[in-house]
Amino acid sequence: MAELLFPETTFPALAADLFEVPTQERLAVLSPSRHRPRILMLYGSLRERSFSRLLTFEAARLLEAMGGEVRIFDPAGLPLPDGAPEGHPKVQELRNLAAWSEGMVWTSPERHGAMTGIMKAQIDWIPLSVGAVRPTQGKTLAVMEVSGGSQSFNAVNQMRVLGRWMRMLTIPNQSSVAKAFAEFDEHDRMKPSAFYDRLVDVMEELFKFTLLTRDLGPYLVDRYSERKESAEALSKRVNQRAI
Repeated sequence: MAELLFPETTFPALAADLFEVPTQERLAVLSPSRHRPRILMLYGSLRERSFSRLLTFEAARLLEAMGGEVRIFDPAGLPLPDGAPEGHPKVQELRNLAAWSEGMVWTSPERHGAMTGIMKAQIDWIPLSVGAVRPTQGKTLAVMEVSGGSQSFNAVNQMRVLGRWMRMLTIPNQSSVAKAFAEFDEHDRMKPSAFYDRLVDVMEELFKFTLLTRDLGPYLVDRYSERKESAEALSKRVNQRAI
């Protein structure tokens, strides 16, 4: 057994009763889910011939071929964040799909060096928490973008930041399709290319990560600081009742 660097270290700042040692046993799923992996796909354009939508459709076909259950949200009619009540039908549709999903794919055009407002609005309507439920926490995420010019990674980099903020497990691989107008044929299908090969890679990786983590998401993102906060909040409530 390796010698400890600090064999007699104490932890005066630590709430010992809330400190947990991660174990291999906690990562073993005794009864893994048997249903098809549930993937929600969002795209960031309302154009009649939207290349982010066409790329999303290609990705959806691949995910279904792998055995996934796919839902694609149409952003048409979604109001701006805070521009309508949370009970708006499109908002409820998006939030219900987010709760249903086990993984997501976000695909945005790059506009003015960033993701589109349509893409950001969809993400902003998905709350960080609904009561005690976090709709995105521990779910997998793949990010993709399309560009009208040379290849860029501005949009995917931004979406990675948002995915981390939403506590999602964003996969390492990603897709950025340059000059997207030249990558689809007259039937709106993606042509054979290195861009298409990368798309297959990304969907394979998302599918594998979803299978690997969908039953473990809550444990993987469980945090000491939040267990401590919850315990302190509970103690405060108990004390208030006692007053």
